[in-house]
Amino acid sequence: MEAQKENRPQGAHNEALARAERPAPASHSPGKQRCRLDGEENNGQHCTSSSSDYSDPVYKEIAVTNGYINRMSRDELRAKLAEFRLETRGVKDVLKKRLKNYYKKQKLMQKEPTNGDSYYDYICVIDFEATCEEDNQPEFTHEIIEFPIVLLNTHTLEIEDTFQQYVKPEINPQLSNFCINLTGITQDHVDKADAFPQVLQNVVEWMRQRELGTKYSYTILTDGSWDMSKFLNIQCRISRIKYPSFAKKWINIRKSYGNFYKVPRNQTKLTIMLEKLGMNYDGRPHSGLDDSKNIARIAIRMLQDGCELRVNERMHGGQLMTVSSSTPVEGAPAPQMPHFRN
Repeated sequence: MEAQKENRPQGAHNEALARAERPAPASHSPGKQRCRLDGEENNGQHCTSSSSDYSDPVYKEIAVTNGYINRMSRDELRAKLAEFRLETRGVKDVLKKRLKNYYKKQKLMQKEPTNGDSYYDYICVIDFEATCEEDNQPEFTHEIIEFPIVLLNTHTLEIEDTFQQYVKPEINPQLSNFCINLTGITQDHVDKADAFPQVLQNVVEWMRQRELGTKYSYTILTDGSWDMSKFLNIQCRISRIKYPSFAKKWINIRKSYGNFYKVPRNQTKLTIMLEKLGMNYDGRPHSGLDDSKNIARIAIRMLQDGCELRVNERMHGGQLMTVSSSTPVEGAPAPQMPHFRN
């Protein structure tokens, strides 16, 4: 069966792709909500599709084109992506997803032009480094020792700015040799650093200067759940301050990556995501700033491939919770320094 698919007539394949590139007949009715093909929400509202939504010929064209893309070889996928000046690196499944989303976007823009591709103007990528030991006993308390932020402009798809400060730990002020070797953070770095409340105040000021939450919408993005639900949560208790409101919701890129590219959880580690997208790690692994930059590179590639990154996790009552895709989209609030606990 697969051999027969790979030996399909090339002329029919090119004709189908050519049809997909031609403008679709305009049939959009004013006031009708545009429904994404995956059934997700649009502009923060859940999209309930009816049979008439998919009666438009554009959806049949997209489905037919997807079928041909599924039967393309890796070399054919790369050639077609290169023709459209799109990224050609990545495993075959990633290349198929990239090409499908390109065609889908082109056809739906012809049917109904959109005003933007992202829910947020900026994404703040954060990947903390914390104190650790080689065996990491359950009773060991992790304290944040590096607070990095990479500011990603979702319109230009470029890293616009970065923030990095080290933090002086309070409970375990002496770093283990394992921690130093793993993170590259030295004892001198943390000895000269400010305590966490002051670093958090510096973060708030840095974000305010960039008008996040006031002039520009933004959200936080992390590599997994632990940065916010564990490290920041524990650190705020240690420092006797309340959990900051601007960090209560975030994008867990591992979830977004797995859902978008349809891969299992064990293929969503940072280095594996980079590898599957055809990229190498740039910098020093386990440096908070370098990790954040590489996570931002993955986010950029996902946005280029048509993924609509949106908040999918939150803290509520000190507990980690999932944010449903039907929840209205809203950016994080303007950053404020949280009050100290009583």
